[in-house]
Amino acid sequence: MAVMKIRGAATVAGTWLNEAVSFVVFCVLDIVDSFLCLLYKAADYLFEAEWKPCYCLSDKEPITTTRGKILLSHNNGESKILTLSPLQELGGRSKIELEDISETLYTRPSLITDLSNISVNELNKRFVKITRSESECSGHHEKTKNKRRRSVMKSSLTVNFTVVEMLRGKIRPQNLSHDISRWSDCDCGFCTSWASTSDKDHSLFVKTQIPNGVTAKEDVLFIHGFISSSAFWTETVFPSLSASSSAHRLFAVDLLGFGKSPKPADSLYTLREHVDMIEKSVLHKHNVKSFHIVAHSLGCILALSLAARHGSLIKSLTLLAPPYYPVPTGETKPRQYVMKKVAPRKVWPPIALGASMACWYEHISRTICLLICKHHRVWQFIAGVLTRNNRTVNFLIEGFMCHTHNAAWHTLHNIICGTGSKLDTYLDIVRDKLKCNVTIFHGGDDELIPVECSYNVKERIPRARVKVIEHKDHITMVVGRQDEFARELQEIWKTSSC
Repeated sequence: MAVMKIRGAATVAGTWLNEAVSFVVFCVLDIVDSFLCLLYKAADYLFEAEWKPCYCLSDKEPITTTRGKILLSHNNGESKILTLSPLQELGGRSKIELEDISETLYTRPSLITDLSNISVNELNKRFVKITRSESECSGHHEKTKNKRRRSVMKSSLTVNFTVVEMLRGKIRPQNLSHDISRWSDCDCGFCTSWASTSDKDHSLFVKTQIPNGVTAKEDVLFIHGFISSSAFWTETVFPSLSASSSAHRLFAVDLLGFGKSPKPADSLYTLREHVDMIEKSVLHKHNVKSFHIVAHSLGCILALSLAARHGSLIKSLTLLAPPYYPVPTGETKPRQYVMKKVAPRKVWPPIALGASMACWYEHISRTICLLICKHHRVWQFIAGVLTRNNRTVNFLIEGFMCHTHNAAWHTLHNIICGTGSKLDTYLDIVRDKLKCNVTIFHGGDDELIPVECSYNVKERIPRARVKVIEHKDHITMVVGRQDEFARELQEIWKTSSC
């Protein structure tokens, strides 16, 4: 009994210590990120001869333009887009829908701001009580003014100034930034191979495996997770499936902004852009009619979006560690809620610290990319020496480091955080309109995405089957057990084809 009390007290003390240290550390990081913002503005001007917009809010002069039929007005760091040009006026580029852009890109309050907001909210409540009687007297006059204002601003949407700048770049056909990497990005042949190819459409890099001596009966699409690449599949599952004489045509993509795929500097890396590129590069290009999907982590969100679009074509869904955090009913800021779940601003466990730094701090995360991604060849060389050129370590490092900050930052916010309650809709479509098998795998020791996320999916889709791989984490649920996983996949495909 005494031991239990001691353990309980130690747990409480550890929790409080983690909270206290986390508060101090992230307050310091708030200051550091602000300093880095100024530093990068100067560096961008020095190396690229122009200021680059970021998502730090600041006062700017009002902007009004009719270029591409966009009317903008800017105030206190936010811009109101009154009219967005139709698809045929976007110079042949993909249409960007404003609802695809997550407000977590530019609304990430600091810890100090959160505390001050609590105090301000209390003062506001008291102020409202005092002034309520005065408000009622002038209520009729204000309602009349509001009606007039709504009639003028009926189609307005509020977004951050940086989003507006990037949208304006989308409108200009002569904008050359699409093919130009930034000074802080890696410019090696591997990372920029997409820009030197003859493919003017800049399709995704797709690794295809066709069965030897056997006619391909079905197609399978593999989608990797966040800061990864197609090598996650081609270096593990593909050889195992080839050795077993699988009669499936396999496709593994490098997502937009990752691996050998295009890394456009002017992309917002929205869910729509990612899914459109997969459709163009795999489904249309290879004439895929029906297919199975195997997706890991972030890729599960894209898989569910594809399933919602192509319901009748999906033969089975295999999801590995899906990042599904159900948004409570009545939550007014679903994207902010998901962001705090993904990145809780804690120093322990270390994976939480890493996720928080990547998600909450634009300029700190850019610094990490500058040190790691830009110099990935150095890190790969060091890892090769230390591990004697271990093949597994090499492809994991390659997938982890071969991306741009722009791609990782926008993908993290616009897909993982930005989907918010959208996943509920996708899951409901799979449950109600699709008849395909849904199988979920999750590592029992996964500290990045908790096992509860997979059970949350099952709660939404009762027919889904969840298999927890004991003593395996986010990566080793596949890497190291690829032969067993390949057999499990073949069994899923076999039963789904009956």
